[in-house]
Amino acid sequence: MRLLAISDTYIPANTMRQGLERLGDLGVDVHVRHWEHETLVDLQRDNLAIEQGGPEAVPLPDALTRDCDRFELLVVQFAPVSRSLVAAATSLRVIAVLRGGTENVAVPFATERGISVLNTPGRNARAVAECTVGMILAEVRNLARAHACLRNGQWRREFPNSRFIPELNEKTVGLIGYGAVGRLVAHYLHAFGCRLVVFDPFLKQDPLPARRVDLPVLLREADVVSIHARLTNENQHMIGAAELAQMKPTAVLVNTARSGLVDEEALIAALRKGTIQGAALDVFDREPLAAGHPFVTLENVTITPHLAGSTADTFLSSPRMLAEHLARMLNGERDLPVVNGIQPRLP
Repeated sequence: MRLLAISDTYIPANTMRQGLERLGDLGVDVHVRHWEHETLVDLQRDNLAIEQGGPEAVPLPDALTRDCDRFELLVVQFAPVSRSLVAAATSLRVIAVLRGGTENVAVPFATERGISVLNTPGRNARAVAECTVGMILAEVRNLARAHACLRNGQWRREFPNSRFIPELNEKTVGLIGYGAVGRLVAHYLHAFGCRLVVFDPFLKQDPLPARRVDLPVLLREADVVSIHARLTNENQHMIGAAELAQMKPTAVLVNTARSGLVDEEALIAALRKGTIQGAALDVFDREPLAAGHPFVTLENVTITPHLAGSTADTFLSSPRMLAEHLARMLNGERDLPVVNGIQPRLP
């Protein structure tokens, strides 16, 4: 059985090869090809285009997809798996993605052709959760703004939120989405003494230590609203002008998930008007941000360049995590992270 893995700037070829090497003991012939970008920013730009426009938005070089009909298994992280690639890969049985989202894969077409699509749930959950807590603290305590002022020779202690700077203890944090990231954020903030409420229409288990509420209640009660949902057609701009108006004027919005979950124009207007106190954002509709973008100039927002999930531990561990799933698949197990309902059918 042959496996084609497409590495990238975040997961280099050697890391990909080392992570998947255990599959060789199970009879898998692993081939690694590298999707080249000059910088991480270039890769992020392609990734954002794919997330917003689907797997057809960015073409792969022919050198990466040559003789793709010879492979039964395809492993990618950010590389797009388009309809044309799926159609050309006539032997393909399994597409495996090295992250939770599968926006870069033509999943409906793969499903039509009976190809199983697997993901790697939770692979960067801890990285995103830790960054989320850091961004909450940075925004409510003015850490990034104070640092920037000191770097510019200003000993500044007054900021737009100076009258409302809280401690997190006994404050209410609302979590929109309670998957792997949301649960970890809840665990961390519970240690701070926060009250936790959660909105997740797909949640089945008891959300302890959080309390389950509907979205309007969460927006009204929360001192911090933190988004951890997966972006779908149904929840595009789930936080818009109406939702922002329901939040406390002293509340902060945090988004380390997907920019499309928030109406950027509505958020900018709310920050300018003081509808909410502030925001902390790691994701944006257009990346990188233009020099004159309002998020760069507003004083009540903390921004980072889409780095919440980008840790050395995440990228090193992802191929190993996926290799564990594929090894279980090859051993005939069925408890696998299949996202399209097609169980793998291997020779």
